[in-house]
Amino acid sequence: MKLSLYNRRLNRNLVILLVVDSGSIIMGFFMAAMLRHDFTIPEFLYTQGIFAIVASILFLKIAVFRFFKLYRGMWRYTSVWDMVNILKANLIASILIITAIGFFRGFDGIARSIFILDFLLTAGFTGAFRLGIRLFFTHLLDPKTYKNDDTKKVILLGAGGTGEFICRELLSDKKHLMQPIGFMDDNEGLHGAEIHGIPVIDSIDMLSKIVLQYDEALICCPAATRVEMRRIINFCKESGKPFRTLPSVSELVQGQVSVSQFREVSLVDLLGRDEVVLDKTSISKYLQGKRIIITGAGGSIGSELVRQCLKFEPALLVMLDNSEFNLFEIEREVLTIDTHVLIKPVLSDIRDSYILNRVFQEFEPQVVLHAAAYKHVPMQEAFPWEAVKTNVLGTSNMVNVSLEHDVEKFVLVSTDKAVKPVNVMGATKRLAELIIQGANRANGTNFMAVRFGNVLGSSGSVIPIFQEQIKAGGPVTITDPDMERYFMSIPEAAQLILQAGGLGEGGEVFVLDMGEPIRILDIAHELIRLSGYEPELDIPISFIGARPGEKKVEELVLDSEYVDKTSHEKIMIVNNDLSTEDITRITDRILAGELDGNEFDKNEIRQRLSSLVMEYEPDKDQREPVILRVQPEVLA
Repeated sequence: MKLSLYNRRLNRNLVILLVVDSGSIIMGFFMAAMLRHDFTIPEFLYTQGIFAIVASILFLKIAVFRFFKLYRGMWRYTSVWDMVNILKANLIASILIITAIGFFRGFDGIARSIFILDFLLTAGFTGAFRLGIRLFFTHLLDPKTYKNDDTKKVILLGAGGTGEFICRELLSDKKHLMQPIGFMDDNEGLHGAEIHGIPVIDSIDMLSKIVLQYDEALICCPAATRVEMRRIINFCKESGKPFRTLPSVSELVQGQVSVSQFREVSLVDLLGRDEVVLDKTSISKYLQGKRIIITGAGGSIGSELVRQCLKFEPALLVMLDNSEFNLFEIEREVLTIDTHVLIKPVLSDIRDSYILNRVFQEFEPQVVLHAAAYKHVPMQEAFPWEAVKTNVLGTSNMVNVSLEHDVEKFVLVSTDKAVKPVNVMGATKRLAELIIQGANRANGTNFMAVRFGNVLGSSGSVIPIFQEQIKAGGPVTITDPDMERYFMSIPEAAQLILQAGGLGEGGEVFVLDMGEPIRILDIAHELIRLSGYEPELDIPISFIGARPGEKKVEELVLDSEYVDKTSHEKIMIVNNDLSTEDITRITDRILAGELDGNEFDKNEIRQRLSSLVMEYEPDKDQREPVILRVQPEVLA
């Protein structure tokens, strides 16, 4: 019933358009003839052949209009491209008419300039009618669109392509309940101009000084660098008005921008907005059409690798994770993505070599992106045998099964904590790097590692913890006022991991350019301010001392290492003095079972790790945390 009604409406609209276009074509031709002859009726209009000429013009123009699909669009949403199509259709139709008349009849008694005027008039009439439809639906059908009490007056920060698109969407769709009243842009050449009738007022730094009354500012600068973004946000804070932003370019995975994507400004916007320029050709070369397996696919980095890989259209993507919930979440997400890639979730553990062999036998992956690892430093200090089993022996299992099945590329996701490790987590990740370097000489599989620092907003990281503490009213707990860390956004990290995989030829340890380290105390201050509070005044900050295994400052390169540039400005290759024989000796000791067993003997495990990783010096004075066992009152 509903489909039948919809079809009837379409047919009715088509008939209306055909009638109006026919009238426009006929009127355009006769008006062109009158204009050419100074508003007198030319003699050829009295001839018997005029009916054949008019009928031919009408038939040809309607046929060309249909060819250019002028009767398929919804004209209430007429755009610039629609108007371009109307001009092209009229131009082609006029050329065909001139050719046909010249071939079959000749221009005896008919001035050729009539057809030029006819093209201009008919294009104007047909275009004006469609623009009128849009104006009717967007401005006249509901003249009270912007008189709703709930409608917000907004200032758009950025008058570029994104700002123009957002303005057009707000003006054409009343459901957003937002009325743009002005643009602000640092390009002085735009000041005083208008975009869709909305003025470009001044530079963004004048936001707090403008006299216009507005309710909210929308930051329309997805390509802004972190420096530019911090500057814009500071001006927004000075204004005292609410403000929101679009995600950065790297976060706009689908490449589409809309009003619905505006969100509250987060720390990611302040610290991780720099756009990553990728060499997509080199990435496509090793991913497109290939069978890929991603371990730890439900984690922060692993799930982003899944999203990024899908854009390069592999033939098969196997998502392996030992967390049932994480695997369920990423599977549910990818099922909503329009893709032809075959997706296979696998609930398994990299510590189980038998299951890994079965998985590789079934899917025969060509590329392995190994992101599965234990990463929380204090937890691994408390349970070092678990770090060894996953980060070292699990990686060894993945390397062995990859060699057995002739995997083409193996990319290990490493960490800056592998540099001069002072904790179990860092020592085990350093051994993982050595394992893949040792394996690279075994056969044709290209093994490589990518080393980088913390990512913003990952599960269990400092930022979500701070946000919970701020929501609870504080205090925000910081281990040390001088604690510093390197940070980058999750999309940026995942993109650079894939890029490094495209650059690597085997045996490399890549390090990502993380910029300058950031004090954890500064992050806490920014988060508190973004939440609308002032540090210490509204939300207290407590310093609780460093936890077991934590360093004040992380490093990306050992003292014995040096870096070489690659073709990508944000990726470098780490070189060290460790010989091939040393690496082979260390990996042979691991394969011989030197790290096996010793569960619950933390000191023994730390000592064995230090014998394998020369830079690792465990804290011999580290004591077990004190746990007060108090008998519940109900049982006392």
